[in-house]
Amino acid sequence: MSRRIALSVMAGVVLLGGAGAFALAYAGDQDPAPVLSHSTVRYTAPGAGHKGSLSFTTEVTAPSGVQSLKVLAWPERSEFAGKPLTAKDMASVESATCTPAGGRTVRCGYGEAVSAADVASSAHGTWHIAVLATARDGHTTLDTEAADFTLA
Repeated sequence: MSRRIALSVMAGVVLLGGAGAFALAYAGDQDPAPVLSHSTVRYTAPGAGHKGSLSFTTEVTAPSGVQSLKVLAWPERSEFAGKPLTAKDMASVESATCTPAGGRTVRCGYGEAVSAADVASSAHGTWHIAVLATARDGHTTLDTEAADFTLA
């Protein structure tokens, strides 16, 4: 092999290696999607003379910070069972209230009063809590079954 060809091959290897290292470094700098943890739901049925309640809490961590958390309770026997929820479906649902929990983590909570009429007009059985977490950089995480409860 001539010296000229050997130098060309070496230059190509160095160039490709440098491009690969740059791509890996750039990929490592990208903010990942928000991460949900410690999600819990609590449902209390309404009783004689008092309303019930539905409350949901979760922690969300995102390197760029958390912009919002949308929450939707949906029955297992609904249109979403056959056609899964999307981020677009979640755009207009209610937001949770989030407070700092240290670092890039926030603790978010959502609550709603539940009347006897609400329960009577709702599907009974398993319900799921869907959440859409949006980071400040625009990355999102959609968990359509972050927590479950039973409406009896």
